[in-house]
Amino acid sequence: MSSVQLLATAGLCVYLCLAAGLAAAPVSLEDEKAPAYWNERARRTLESALTLTPVTRRAKNIILFLGDGMGISTISAARIYKGQLEGGPGEDSRLAMETFPYVALAKVRRPQLLGNAPRARAVPAAPSACSRPLAALQTYNVDRQVPDSAGTGTAYLCGVKANAKTLGVSAAAVYGKCNTTWGNEVHSVLHRAKLSGKSVGIVTTTRVQHASPGASYAHVVNREWYSDADLPKEAARQGCKDIAYQLVHNTDINVILGGGRMYMTPRKTPDPEYPTDPKQSGTRKDGLDLVENWLSAKEGARYVWNKEGLDAVDENSTDYLLGLFEPKDMKYELNRDASTDPSIVEMTEKAVRILRRNPRGFFLFVEGGRIDHGHHSSRAKQALSEAVLLDRAVARAAELTDASETLTVVTADHSHVFSFGGSTPRGNSIFGLAPKKAEDRRPYTSILYGNGPGYAIANGSRPDVSSLPIEDKDYRQQAAVPLDTETHAGEDVAIMARGPMAHLFHGVQEQNYVAHVLAYAACLEPYHAGPECPAPSCRSGSPGLGHPHSLLLVALGAASLLLRM
Repeated sequence: MSSVQLLATAGLCVYLCLAAGLAAAPVSLEDEKAPAYWNERARRTLESALTLTPVTRRAKNIILFLGDGMGISTISAARIYKGQLEGGPGEDSRLAMETFPYVALAKVRRPQLLGNAPRARAVPAAPSACSRPLAALQTYNVDRQVPDSAGTGTAYLCGVKANAKTLGVSAAAVYGKCNTTWGNEVHSVLHRAKLSGKSVGIVTTTRVQHASPGASYAHVVNREWYSDADLPKEAARQGCKDIAYQLVHNTDINVILGGGRMYMTPRKTPDPEYPTDPKQSGTRKDGLDLVENWLSAKEGARYVWNKEGLDAVDENSTDYLLGLFEPKDMKYELNRDASTDPSIVEMTEKAVRILRRNPRGFFLFVEGGRIDHGHHSSRAKQALSEAVLLDRAVARAAELTDASETLTVVTADHSHVFSFGGSTPRGNSIFGLAPKKAEDRRPYTSILYGNGPGYAIANGSRPDVSSLPIEDKDYRQQAAVPLDTETHAGEDVAIMARGPMAHLFHGVQEQNYVAHVLAYAACLEPYHAGPECPAPSCRSGSPGLGHPHSLLLVALGAASLLLRM
């Protein structure tokens, strides 16, 4: 490592240490009344910023954390909730992801594009190359102003914008039309990382066949084709494969952790956790047991379906791990049985410990998918609890990896019509009431939704929420427009990054730019021929497991010395 890179690494560690210190320092509201408090806090923040130098070496490892539906308002509310869970007022708390030094905004809207994009040039320092319209031979309108998780997943994982409800295909593919799949497939950075010799993994709190994780391995024109039982007869005749089948056959994935058991086994196969409930049984019509197929095709592979099994996995001798912990999506964190179901933090840790043994590095995608589901049901406490747990997974991954060789990125696919306001005082419960009543002389909660199932007008008036269990995990916050399910929102989402090439996340970028930065940082196609990229040996995707480096200890030692100066 060059002296410049050592200084950059030390500077990053100093920044992160100071940022963590600022977040952790307990203060009283009385302290905040003194100008000296704010001046000193700003001075320390400025000093940490002055130590920050971009890490311009390529990344050995990539971790992409995706908060499904985690818009900026959700991040802000989760920050307050985290602080209140720790016994503080909440507003001055800080999420682990918020200590990351580089921040950008991603445009989640779908602009008008012109056909298929030409191959991008490896010029990361030129933002204009990423924000200009993509031009080729024929025009095609990408179809939604407010996106869904399938089209966005294709953008940030595969590097191209796509139509809503389609996975791993360009916008030339038509939703629901099987025969438009062929020739329009696009490949994710996870897939390209595997081809480069890295180990790869997926962690999600949804089913592993869901839209966000599905974009990393599937090519399908309908995100709801989970198993072959969901395929229309015409699509099956034309040769389209369901998402579960593609999970096992498309990309050689080392670690797969989440829900989705029922799509992997033949119809009426009893579920191991709910054997007497036929609604949880297998759904496949083709008779395939995809779990057995996956196990038989790999050496050193393990399958688990509960926390006990996951805990028993020896990460030092396991090359492949498939963990499916629910028939469909995993339970909300607030509903989870900690003795039977692992948390996103535990799944992330197990994945990192297995994947980091590869001396060529790894790519890990981690999705907090049930943030989105909490919002769709207008249950803000469920959504924010999921966001807080995702942040704990971010913090744990940071402890397990080396910031000088691991690019860690946290972002969202889209936002929700979720807001909080109402001139609430400091320390007010994030789920509490606003201090003043509305024009109808009734109280209202600080958190509200623009639409959704929380709409509650009866006989021309709202219910008196002061008599309702507004702090309950399943309480639905009120909404302005009645809908069965609350909708996504169309505003930009945040990107927070640390590690090698994290500085390339800057300004306001198209969402597909994320995949290009990840590929460039890790020397993946089409950016694999750079001067700092390793020789293309062992590009078959074999694990080649070894031991992780210990450079973080050196960097932290340097940071500690600098902090004492």
